[in-house]
Amino acid sequence: MAANIWRHWKPRESSMSDIVQLNNVVKEYALGKTVVRALRGVSLTLARGEFIAVAGPSGSGKTTLLNLIGCVDKATSGTVTLDGAETNTLDDHALTELRLHKLGFVFQSFNLIQVLNVYQNVEFPILLQGTSTGGERHRMVEEIIDRVGLKEYLRHRPNELSGGQRQRVAIARALVGKPMVVLADEPTGNLDSKTGQSIIDLMKQMNREEQTTFIFSTHDPRVMEQAQRVIELVDGQITANGAQPAKA
Repeated sequence: MAANIWRHWKPRESSMSDIVQLNNVVKEYALGKTVVRALRGVSLTLARGEFIAVAGPSGSGKTTLLNLIGCVDKATSGTVTLDGAETNTLDDHALTELRLHKLGFVFQSFNLIQVLNVYQNVEFPILLQGTSTGGERHRMVEEIIDRVGLKEYLRHRPNELSGGQRQRVAIARALVGKPMVVLADEPTGNLDSKTGQSIIDLMKQMNREEQTTFIFSTHDPRVMEQAQRVIELVDGQITANGAQPAKA
């Protein structure tokens, strides 16, 4: 079924290395009788394999930007293109397939399934993909759970875990299928410094080995320091978009 979905896509001319393009994107929300403009004409191009931090004060539009790139929401105007697909031209089924096969998410609220244990939560996205055998899934799930330091908690449910442990489950779930793009909203926000650094190291390893593109919304200076590029948002507009100085 997934293979048929690509026929709905209309790739646009772009560099083969570009994975995300936003062109004059505006996002508005109705708040009672007031219209809140969360993004104000944002244009941005991200290359395949970049490791990017999106910084800015609360309310600056960081989460909205991630939601639009991740096909969780649609722009009011302007275009969002992901791997050559202009997302506002896709129907709900095509968007679901895109999220399932090419995107990984780490939400601030974790979005774990409370009735499933750690193993089942991490397995869930690759179970939906239906592209691996039971043995392959077992190896993939146990490996990523071990790498985020939760091997002893395989059979625990989310309500039996600390906030930091739930965050690591969410990160493992986002990474298990080796997606093309990982979107992470404050991925280290609930982690101590040692665990946070180990998670960043794991993501950087995936970035190097798999050319996975990582886009973080963050206040964490550790993440910003290790990003290749920091995009700063203020009041829904990009105020800085620069490469980090090369590290010794």
